[in-house]
Amino acid sequence: MMGSVRSQRVDSTREAILTAAERLFAERGIAAVSNRQVSEAAGQGNNTAVGYHFGGKADLVRAIVRKHHASTEQLCREMVSRLDADAGLRDWVGCLVRPITEHLAALGNPTWYARFSAQVMPDPVFRDLISDESLASPSVVRIVDGLQRCLPELSPQLHRERNAMARLLIVHSCAERERALADDTLVYRTSWEEAAVALIDAITGLYLAPVTR
Repeated sequence: MMGSVRSQRVDSTREAILTAAERLFAERGIAAVSNRQVSEAAGQGNNTAVGYHFGGKADLVRAIVRKHHASTEQLCREMVSRLDADAGLRDWVGCLVRPITEHLAALGNPTWYARFSAQVMPDPVFRDLISDESLASPSVVRIVDGLQRCLPELSPQLHRERNAMARLLIVHSCAERERALADDTLVYRTSWEEAAVALIDAITGLYLAPVTR
């Protein structure tokens, strides 16, 4: 019984730290936030709580990524499984976009994960954490293969370049919408579903854009 209570307390503390860290990293940037500040924001009297439960900052960032990746990966796997041999470019692009937008919609408002991701992406120390999680996903590998089959005229180098552009567009567009919702400012798209459709339109056009030689 005592072990169960202690385990629940540890889980609660870890969740409080993850939530506080995600919010602070999203609002201030990863480099600007110390483990002490995260501990204080999580209501922990012990300023070494982050180190005790997670280790270094990279481990904390990785834990936040994995917390959300479990949900987005499940959504991605379900969407990919519904595609058949006739799936077109727009279908595969939808599998890139919708796991993120549907996950953010399910979290409610306010959320911080899109802004957190936008802070991680340009950081040379932490950006590979997100890439590593994505590249380890069989569903993402299938999406990349599907995109390549739809666009055989693009070289491997151009595929990689446009995949990177698509990833930037998804992350930063979602971050801007998330920020607007948190600030209660006017947004053009009234729902995450409408935002997803707009992103799918734009990214499909990005992949189909002509190549200047």
